Amino acid sequence: MKKWLGPLAPLPQRAPMILIHPPIFKPSEPPPGIARLKAFLLAHGISCTTLDLNLEGILWMLEHPPQGNGRWSRRAVKNAKCHLDALRELKLYQNVDRYKRAVHDLSHVLHLHGAVHGVQLNLSNYQHHALSPLRSEDLVRSAENPEKNPFSPHFKTRITAILEKTGSEWVGISLNFLHQALTTFAILGFLRRDFPHVKLVLGGGLITSWKGHFLQENPFAGLVDHLVQGRGEEPLLALLRGQSREGVHPPPDYSDFPFSEYISPAPVLPYSASTGCYWNKCAFCPERAEGNPYIPIAPARVLKDLRQLQLEHRPGLIHFLDNALSPSLLRAMADDPPPAPWYGFARISEQLEDLSFCHALRKSGCLMLKTGVESGDEAVMEEEGKGTSVALASRVIKNLRKAGIAVYAYFLFGTPSETEKEARKTLQFIVDHEHCIQFMNVALFNMPIRGPHAAGLPSHAHYEGDLSLYRAFEHPEGWNRRQVRHFLERKFKKHESVAAILKREPPFFTSNHAPFFK
Repeated sequence: MKKWLGPLAPLPQRAPMILIHPPIFKPSEPPPGIARLKAFLLAHGISCTTLDLNLEGILWMLEHPPQGNGRWSRRAVKNAKCHLDALRELKLYQNVDRYKRAVHDLSHVLHLHGAVHGVQLNLSNYQHHALSPLRSEDLVRSAENPEKNPFSPHFKTRITAILEKTGSEWVGISLNFLHQALTTFAILGFLRRDFPHVKLVLGGGLITSWKGHFLQENPFAGLVDHLVQGRGEEPLLALLRGQSREGVHPPPDYSDFPFSEYISPAPVLPYSASTGCYWNKCAFCPERAEGNPYIPIAPARVLKDLRQLQLEHRPGLIHFLDNALSPSLLRAMADDPPPAPWYGFARISEQLEDLSFCHALRKSGCLMLKTGVESGDEAVMEEEGKGTSVALASRVIKNLRKAGIAVYAYFLFGTPSETEKEARKTLQFIVDHEHCIQFMNVALFNMPIRGPHAAGLPSHAHYEGDLSLYRAFEHPEGWNRRQVRHFLERKFKKHESVAAILKREPPFFTSNHAPFFK
């Protein structure tokens, strides 16, 4: 790692806790969750070390490629360092074909690593040929055999060195997505076996969802000492026997992370101005199904935090992680711009129907807004609780286009309220607005197990495993999943307007890299 990964932040001599962000996740920016936890603990007098094993593990793999047969493998291995350097420069993003070759070659090197271990691995996904992250018994099997994980050589060496230096007695891992789960449990298994005295804490978004639905007790009690549901600040403070101080909420602490080593052409600062969703009425949304509360940060404090973080890290781009940026925060940023260009997710709303407001957002540094159009049919919009209309969506994305703000539109197919007739209306909406939509996310509806649709529709297990958060259902009009897939692959994606938009999608990095393209 000495050749490719620059100097890491110096570790404290003593730190009660290590917080880990596990592979695999898009390595374009630092992990915000453990940065927020570190800042909170430090503000309460407890030092800790944060470790991005995702970035480090990917860079380790790229520097230590296995031998591969075939022209592509030889080319990918040979050019990996050049591709990595190019992806950290904005010039590459002016040539879409060169960009795509670079990311596909880097991802292929990861694929070569994964193939040795029976894993389909790329820059944004981890899929084992036999083990499923949706089966608790498979997670335990991963913990029992950590050496079989492709990231094992790196995380064993790295974690051992940190524990020996800091003497930490606690390790916390933030598990947010399924493609991190098997590696997370491999890390837990290694720690339990080689450092049995260390107490292990597991939290993050995925654990919060699982605990809300299945894990009332700790099914991994022999492996994990504590499962944390929801925000981790107060639970960690209690475990470490810290004294809570009301009103202490510092901005995230990114000091342990090497911004220049992430795979982006400028340092990207992730920031959450809220948790939950202020709308929270969409029938298809897991946030609603799980009952997650909406907790915003006051706009004035958001802007204060961003200015402090800008002085510390000089980001070239701010990434707002909110499920939806609130109207009050958008207004505040239009009036008092953040210290760097920014992008995030915003709901289709009357606020964005005001063209002058959209121009003010662009002037404030807004490069791109992600927004959920979802459907081109009014009845589907109403049935799914969107609280918008097709006409409003049309006016909003046209305004954003006029203001110079890129639109990353989200569309959802296969909901209980949709048939092929309504799906064709969505296709027509995209055709009519092709010139306004720079990027597009196309998703197939998964029914949350406790969502509003679940009570009224016959359903059955969607994925094999005891930890699946979704159910397959019988569509009331027979518009089943197979038919939806057939429509998307044979008709929707083959339409020239749709194909032109999808072609612009940055592979693997998707919306994380989209703001860098013009």
